[in-house]
Amino acid sequence: MSYKKRLLFLILLDSIIVMFAIFAASWIVYPNTPVNAENLFVLIVTSISLLFFHHFYAFIYKLYNKVWAYASVGELLTIVRAVTLSIVTTGVIQYLANGFDLYRRALIVTWLLHIILIGGSRFVWRVYRDRYITTDKDKKRTLIVGAGAAGTMIARQLHQNHDNNELLPVAFVDDDMGKWRMEIYGLPVLGSVRDIGRIVENHQIDHVVIAIPSLKNGELQQIVAKCNETKAVVQMIPKIEDLMTGKVSVSNLKNVEVEDVLGREPVELDIHAISEYVTENTVMVTGAGGSIGSEICRQLMNFTPKKIVLVGHGEFSIYTIDMELREKYSTTNIEIVPVIGDVQDRKRMFDVIKEHQPTIIYHAAAHKHVPLMEYNPHEAVKNNVIGTRNVAHAADAGGVGTFVLVSTDKAVNPTNVMGATKRVAEMVVQDMAKHSDTKFVAVRFGNVLGSRGSVIPLFKKQIEKGGPVTVTHPEMTRYFMTIPEASRLVIQAGTLARGGEIFVLDMGEPVKIVDLARNLIRLSGYSEDEIPIEFSGIRPGEKMYEELLNEKEVHPGAVYEKIYVGKTVDVDSRALDRLVDSFGEYDSVQLKNELMGIVFAEREVLAARGS
Repeated sequence: MSYKKRLLFLILLDSIIVMFAIFAASWIVYPNTPVNAENLFVLIVTSISLLFFHHFYAFIYKLYNKVWAYASVGELLTIVRAVTLSIVTTGVIQYLANGFDLYRRALIVTWLLHIILIGGSRFVWRVYRDRYITTDKDKKRTLIVGAGAAGTMIARQLHQNHDNNELLPVAFVDDDMGKWRMEIYGLPVLGSVRDIGRIVENHQIDHVVIAIPSLKNGELQQIVAKCNETKAVVQMIPKIEDLMTGKVSVSNLKNVEVEDVLGREPVELDIHAISEYVTENTVMVTGAGGSIGSEICRQLMNFTPKKIVLVGHGEFSIYTIDMELREKYSTTNIEIVPVIGDVQDRKRMFDVIKEHQPTIIYHAAAHKHVPLMEYNPHEAVKNNVIGTRNVAHAADAGGVGTFVLVSTDKAVNPTNVMGATKRVAEMVVQDMAKHSDTKFVAVRFGNVLGSRGSVIPLFKKQIEKGGPVTVTHPEMTRYFMTIPEASRLVIQAGTLARGGEIFVLDMGEPVKIVDLARNLIRLSGYSEDEIPIEFSGIRPGEKMYEELLNEKEVHPGAVYEKIYVGKTVDVDSRALDRLVDSFGEYDSVQLKNELMGIVFAEREVLAARGS
């Protein structure tokens, strides 16, 4: 129906209702009053006035412009306001026309009839449309977990956007027993989280939406575990911090990611200390285009440094993070400087630091892929050891305040080239700390969820191809941390630096890789029958489990929430110099032996100290 035809129809309908209501009210209130000239005059004046003022207020409140198929309480209140004002204004006219006599009861009944008939004429269309016009055969029957403010908002939006979404809300579950057997927007609250399996089966649920933005990670894991016992697809509303910052709205449903399930409660950062440390200072990040480096840059920008220097040797990755930061922080006065440079180029590092004079350096540039470094030990040494040494020497010469090395749990009792080179890199900064005014520290943590080259993107690609998902060993475990959490703790650890420390981030409990794979398969909407898991065998240099600190290395007690500090040992600087000066003369086997010899010598010192 065109707008003009629709407008004429509503005006005609309301006119009939108004005239009927005033005459019906008069008959109801004054059934035995004889019709005479005076009464008829008042009735005609009242009906004409009411008709005029009803249309007047209807246009003011735009009653003829609303889409009544999606009407709700707000539209009903608008009808009440328009009708009330039209009755009150008509009452004034009647009062003046009738010689200051007012038929109050007739107007009250007219008011009630108006609301019932005009409101009913609008809402009956919505009821008819929902029941008989729209079809729900192709929609996914949806269970909403959480009957609080977010859950009811989801239910309302799914109802209102009935034609534009594929989800049909069927019911709620909530652990609040006071809500059980109640109805919200016509949807029953059928039970608690532990009843999800039964409800999904009994009500043929295809989709589950977790609508509790303030969930703690342990609680989210329990809910997802219950959902994973069913064949329903699971989604969730965004995290509370994303809602509060305005990044997304409640209606932006997202798939439950492994990061959501494995993530932990965020650490409360010491904002004051970080602000003093970063704000209005120049910071430099090496490996700024990588997963960790780029997230460190994003986190640093929140503390408004004067200048941030993005150093990396991959042109596209530096371009990407540079463009992202410029777009997001275009209204700030932060100077963003992209620098293409390889940490293996000693002169380039000296020149960059001399030019920009950073106060803080976060050194995140590294080769980190374990099997690849087993085949390329010389490249691992050049990048992880010599590259770290180059930047550290340049930092010392340039008078940098703090140098933070991003390290790894694979540096503990290393059995592979990558881990050994990262432990030697830690030794480099520990050695520099002994004779430099720059505070040199290292921060050690485990695997980062979703980082480039990590297991999560690999599993996702394998699932997209239809499987199988390859896991090296059924008992292999790893520590995991989200990229934002790791980056925030790296920045926080920098504020704690005194010089020479190895800070270790609390990674929580280790996770079996096979359990991670099963979770990812299930969260992707498949079963293990559809996407099988195959065990491929341990790869060169891999350990069955990782450690964060040797038990003889750690000082008791955290220096900050989830941050511990390791004990240091004297570093044999001559061994480091020999490795750097002569590594090109070694073949792969000799180089591996030299690396392991350095870290094994340190292990013997620790063993002797503990005995």
